[in-house]
Amino acid sequence: MGVGAVVLIVDWPSVEAVAAEDREELLIDAAFDATYGDDPDEEGWSWPAQPGADWYGRYSLRNTLDSYKPHFWAGHRWDHMRDFVEPKLREMLDRFNDVLFWRGLEETTGAGSGLPERPCTWEADLLLWCPPDHVPLIAGWWRQVEPRLESLREPFDQHAAEPDGWITTFESFAGFLTDWGEVVTEAERRGWGIVGLRC
Repeated sequence: MGVGAVVLIVDWPSVEAVAAEDREELLIDAAFDATYGDDPDEEGWSWPAQPGADWYGRYSLRNTLDSYKPHFWAGHRWDHMRDFVEPKLREMLDRFNDVLFWRGLEETTGAGSGLPERPCTWEADLLLWCPPDHVPLIAGWWRQVEPRLESLREPFDQHAAEPDGWITTFESFAGFLTDWGEVVTEAERRGWGIVGLRC
């Protein structure tokens, strides 16, 4: 059985107002809120309906079924194509990818987000812990990348497309990045942080 990843954007003070030992349960309850709807595979945003729960939202990335495997495969595809991407765009995507779904990027390429290390201070099993003050930087990288996504088609098709695994086409790769762009854009708009909960 593979690792699952549930992506939430959260109001940081609301989570940190809860005792450290209770934060994981709080996030789990948010991730699996019964008011989201009847379809567990629904994609896009889900917002809680009950009063007092306006401090979080859940985002289900397209074609991932909340699995972490597409994150790994997106990083794998990027590793194979990044040398063939224009340097400024490559720099922005290196940073964006490193923060959100490929923590090994800096170790393998020497390129990373450049954001200061901030160890998770919550007692929770998280794959991603992104405080609100990091979000505007990440959203800024996305704003530079988004208009140029189509320029990634040729390097992807020539150097990264494979029939096996996840993220096998340029469309799936671009859609994956766009979904993460939606997450960081909405988190920035609200002044919230981002967490990826292991499930």
